[in-house]
Amino acid sequence: MNLFEKIFNHQILSRLEDSGTFMVTSHERAWLKIMLEHPAAAEAFSADTLGKLRSSLASDEAMDVSNDLIEKARSMEKQVYHPLLRTLRRLIINKSGIRLTYEVKGGRINADHSGLPYKLEYSMVKREWYLLWYHLRHRAFMSTRLKKIHAIEPEPIEASLADSVIKNVDRLLESRKSEAAIEVVRQYNGELSRILYAFSSFEKDVIYDTDSDTYKVKVILPGDEFEYLLSKIRFLGKRVRVVEGDYLKRRMLESSTKALERYGVVGVDEELSS
Repeated sequence: MNLFEKIFNHQILSRLEDSGTFMVTSHERAWLKIMLEHPAAAEAFSADTLGKLRSSLASDEAMDVSNDLIEKARSMEKQVYHPLLRTLRRLIINKSGIRLTYEVKGGRINADHSGLPYKLEYSMVKREWYLLWYHLRHRAFMSTRLKKIHAIEPEPIEASLADSVIKNVDRLLESRKSEAAIEVVRQYNGELSRILYAFSSFEKDVIYDTDSDTYKVKVILPGDEFEYLLSKIRFLGKRVRVVEGDYLKRRMLESSTKALERYGVVGVDEELSS
């Protein structure tokens, strides 16, 4: 694929994403069809949704992985799916109140606390799900790990109150967001797809400068996700550089300095700062 095709495809995909259209390849459809046969699919989807998905994929061939995938010994990993996900999604969509019993540090149990569920969030660092919710009595925005929730049930709440809480939380989260800009080093434009995939879990905007033939990825994120973003930048190495974001620049400078010193390169502070 030449450079023009990469630019063209990125522009098309960006416009489709803005219009709410999602493109699925034949390989992805084949993979989804075989995944729907997994026992966990019945827990992840309602019977109606599962039936619709299987019906829409009836004419597709399932991917044959019998000779391609070999599972080797590995450490135990956490299950991505959680039984409460489907229940909580419906409560959030319906703007329903909740009565929550959950565990806090030290093993203490907080029982029957009223709140409003706001959002489900998956931590890529800790590899577990969190429920973001508003505590009605304490008037506080909370984040609780799903595995710490002992019981949850719907509770009536006035629609006007729910809308007011959601607007306040939206404003709170918006005020906590920061922005950074990462530039793709021009000689690696051919790896744009791989680079953008590394930032796929972030809210972002991609800008292409035709005069300099460079891509800039503007990332908007909460302050507590900076370390995860840094891990992605380090993974991409010399393919990208931070052009906006003082905290990211400082942390990358610290990492580079420590790495050079580890290999016996001394007196690099002034050179890196320039």
